Amino acid sequence: MTMLAAYLVKPGRFELRNVPMPSVGDDQVLVKIARTGICGTDMHIFNGHYAADKLPLIPGHEFTGTVVETGKNVEGTKVGQSVVVDMNIGCGHCYWCRRNEILNCPDMQQMGITINGAFAEFIAVPARLVIAAPDKTPQAVLALTEPLACVVRAARKARITFGQSVVVIGAGPIGNLHVQLLRTIGAAPIIVSDISRDRVRLALEAGADYGVTDPAELEATVMRATEGRGADIVIESVGHPSLYQTAMQLIRKGGHIAAFGLTGAGETLPVDILRTILEENSIKGSVAGMGQDMHDSLTLLTHGRIRTEAFTGATFPLADIQSAFDSLVDRPEDLKTQIVM
Repeated sequence: MTMLAAYLVKPGRFELRNVPMPSVGDDQVLVKIARTGICGTDMHIFNGHYAADKLPLIPGHEFTGTVVETGKNVEGTKVGQSVVVDMNIGCGHCYWCRRNEILNCPDMQQMGITINGAFAEFIAVPARLVIAAPDKTPQAVLALTEPLACVVRAARKARITFGQSVVVIGAGPIGNLHVQLLRTIGAAPIIVSDISRDRVRLALEAGADYGVTDPAELEATVMRATEGRGADIVIESVGHPSLYQTAMQLIRKGGHIAAFGLTGAGETLPVDILRTILEENSIKGSVAGMGQDMHDSLTLLTHGRIRTEAFTGATFPLADIQSAFDSLVDRPEDLKTQIVM
C-alpha cells in the first residue's frame, strides 16, 4: 500500500510523492494523521536556514491522528484511539533522557526535523511517545499540543510565577501562546512587542496588558509598567540577535531572559559579564516541549485554558502544501496554519 507524502526536496520547494506506507515495528504504532500544524521551525527548514543537510525530508511535527495499527509488543494503546505524539525521540536510558532533557541525548532524533515527519497521511512512531487524547476534543485543537508544550517548558524552565512582570518579544503564534500561559499562571503585567499591528491586537485580546508596535517605544513602556525597574522576565520569541540585546536592556536587576527564538547557527550575544554578576541576572534556553510538558499541554487544551480560535481557522489540504507555505508570511492574522490530510 502507498500513501501521499510531501517531501521538501530543496529549500522553498515541496514535491508530493506516493510512497510505501511505513512498516510498523514491534514497539511502534501506525498513526493515520488528521492534522499537522506548520511550525516556525518548519519555515526555517523551508527557507533553508535549518536542517538543510537532511533534505529531502518530510517535515511536520505538530500533529494529531488516530491509531490504526500496533506492534506486537505494544500494550495500553488501542486501534481507534485519538492521539498526539511527542516528536522527540531519545534513547530512553541515558543521563539526559532520565532527566527529561531529551534534546541533549546523543542519539536524539526529531520527527520532521532529523527524520521524516507528519506532512503525510500516515506515520509510524514509538508507542512510548503516544499520548491518548479525548475523542471529544476537536482535532484542530489537539494539533496545538506540541507547540503549547514548548511554551509550557519555557515557563517551567524560567520558573515564572504569579505577580511577575514579563515582556514577550514577538506576537506570532508562539508569542501569543506565551501570553495566554502567562495569563493563566498569573504573571502581571504582561507586555508584548511586535511590528505587526494585527498580531499585537490578537495578543491583547489573548490577555496581554500592554502592546507595543514601535520598537522605539518598548523600553519606555516597560519602565512605566514596572515602576522603572525593568521586567522580571523577558521572553525572546523571534530569534534575532538584536532582539536578544534588547531583552538584556529590558530586564531589571536580578532579572531573567528566557531564550526561546531560534537564531542562525553561530550567532552570538554580547554579555556584560560584570553587570550579570553584580546584578545576579540570568539567561535560560528552551525550545521544545517533551515528556511531561506534552501531558500538561494536552490537559490545558482539553480543559479550555487556551483560546484556540485564532489558531484553527486557516487550513490547507496536503495537496496544496506548497501554497500554504508560500502564502504564510502574507497572512499574519492566521496565527497557525494546519494541513488537513
